[in-house]
Amino acid sequence: MQSNNSGTRRSVEANRAARRMWRTGLAAAAVVLASGCTYIPQQRVAPGEVPMLLGPSVRDNVTPMEGVLACFADHVAASKRPPVVISVGDVKDYTGKYSINEGNAITQGGALMVYSALGKLAGAVGVAERFDPIIAERELGYADRRQLGDGRAHRLGTNGSTQVVPWLPYFGGSIHKSDYYIVGGITELNYNINSGGFEVAKNQVGAKARTFTASVGVDLRIVDTRSLVVLKTVSLTKQFHGYEVGVNVFRFFNSDLFDVDIGGKGQEPLQLGIRTALEEGVVRLLGTVTKVDPEPCLTLRPGSGAPLPTTAAEKLRTVPNPAPREDEPAAAAPVGSAVNLVRSSGAAGEPSQAASQITFDVGSATLGGAAMSIVDQIAAQARKQAVEFVLTARDTENWDARKRDALTDQRIAAVTSALANQGIAPGAISLSWRPDPSDTSIHRDGPGLQEIARLRIQGAAAPAAPAAAK
Repeated sequence: MQSNNSGTRRSVEANRAARRMWRTGLAAAAVVLASGCTYIPQQRVAPGEVPMLLGPSVRDNVTPMEGVLACFADHVAASKRPPVVISVGDVKDYTGKYSINEGNAITQGGALMVYSALGKLAGAVGVAERFDPIIAERELGYADRRQLGDGRAHRLGTNGSTQVVPWLPYFGGSIHKSDYYIVGGITELNYNINSGGFEVAKNQVGAKARTFTASVGVDLRIVDTRSLVVLKTVSLTKQFHGYEVGVNVFRFFNSDLFDVDIGGKGQEPLQLGIRTALEEGVVRLLGTVTKVDPEPCLTLRPGSGAPLPTTAAEKLRTVPNPAPREDEPAAAAPVGSAVNLVRSSGAAGEPSQAASQITFDVGSATLGGAAMSIVDQIAAQARKQAVEFVLTARDTENWDARKRDALTDQRIAAVTSALANQGIAPGAISLSWRPDPSDTSIHRDGPGLQEIARLRIQGAAAPAAPAAAK
């Protein structure tokens, strides 16, 4: 009798444990689904069709090298040298990595990525098409056979006589030469060069966590088009990190089987890393033929951690330049670096002002750690005197007027709120300048940056008007 009671108690406890495990699993799954899944809008294009999911809108393909490319383009333009014309040969995948299910592991568009990198230099160098000239060659073939026309009649003079012809005359020399070309390939793909983690389980209930690292390598060279002399080679490598975490329950409770898997994993985009490595290779190679040192600009890479050379520091950050004129933007500071407050003498009877920068990431109205540090500096200075500061963003931002103004409003509100948390009343902050809605130009503020607004804090030296009235 006692054994039967013990068996009954064990059965009841097992059922209770199963119910608790089931509720716990469902709750955890609900949390994961609620946090990982967001609403995606749908659109029905035509009557009777099934609605289609619509994700985020198309955007520019931004990489961590955007600031470097913009900085290098500015330095090349400032050198006043005649622009060189660059072409691109084949930049192939030499890794040979292929999957039956997923195809090539490495992008087959390396040459196209190099062309896009040249295009991001904003005309600092000329770009000549040599990768796919098929259409141009066919046009020349039609012209050679007198089959190419433009819908107009053309006069040809031969031996003193004039002849009117419907075909387009061609006398040669219309194709511009290139000075140098870039060629190379993606040569390495190393899977799982380092991994670590743990996995713990008891009675088929466990948890796991894992990290892993892979890497790629690219090799590029720049060649003189006329002499075929290789002027410079670069060999770059890029590591990629990934993680995987999860909790698993796989158990029988009486006659019920519970199988619950909860977790997540993520990996740095492989092809984006290849594009980034190719863009850095382009900058390093062009430094040789443009006679512009790319190293000061390469320090703008996120997480580079390298100190600026003295010459670059003098240009970009450490030298206290005088305040800019009304028609000249202030010098820029790299994102994430401390900004020295630069004092300029105010008008007669006014205290001296301090100028500083707060930089936002592309499309973001959130103040990062470096920006918050600058806000703290501005707030401390505003307690002593009037402060004038600039809001900046990457010059790759080129929104339409409505989105630009809305984003600027959000950024001004974020700065005002952050200053209010530091004891600066919003009424003491005034807007000195922002682009007109019809102004579509880029107001550059040093390498890779543009001005989006200028603000002024009246400061303790000049009390706010309401306080003075009392």
